[in-house]
Amino acid sequence: MSTNEWAGIAVAVTTIVASFAGSVRWLVKHYLTELKPNSGTSLRDSIDRLESRVDDLFLIVSRGYEPKRTVSRSRKK
Repeated sequence: MSTNEWAGIAVAVTTIVASFAGSVRWLVKHYLTELKPNSGTSLRDSIDRLESRVDDLFLIVSRGYEPKRTVSRSRKK
């Protein structure tokens, strides 16, 4: 193989590796933005809402659930 062919192979391999590294960097960047709170639409905000609901449910269960009693009206015939 000539020097030009080796140079072409080296450029091709370098291009493939660089494009792969750039793609991974882009994916990581966008996944990490989902983990930062942004006023309601990120994955982190959803997790925070779920955690607060689970905490509320835990408090209800730990205190014991007592259904609200309603006063029934007697019907006149």
